[in-house]
Amino acid sequence: MTLLALGWPGPFELLILAGLGLLIFGKRLPEVGRSIGKTIVEFKKGMKEVENEVYENDEEQASANAPRKTIGQTARFDPYTGKPLPRTSETVESKAGSGQNESGQSS
Repeated sequence: MTLLALGWPGPFELLILAGLGLLIFGKRLPEVGRSIGKTIVEFKKGMKEVENEVYENDEEQASANAPRKTIGQTARFDPYTGKPLPRTSETVESKAGSGQNESGQSS
């Protein structure tokens, strides 16, 4: 059982719609067709530009993720102050030699 307004229009209904469209638009029908064609062309150009931008960004990210040369040893920084941290071997030797505990206070 087909419910009202839930099916596709048949060939007779399409003929009636085409006739109504011709009566309503009349002489403006070629102008409407041209404007629809221009809209479709502009949409396709926009889609192509977006595809090109995505492709370029993918290439940039691929080159950014390429392995880089490391120069010497990397320095470590305190995340809160931004100051460079001493190397771990220097930290252990300096704390043992100065008699400080882990909090930095003298014992």
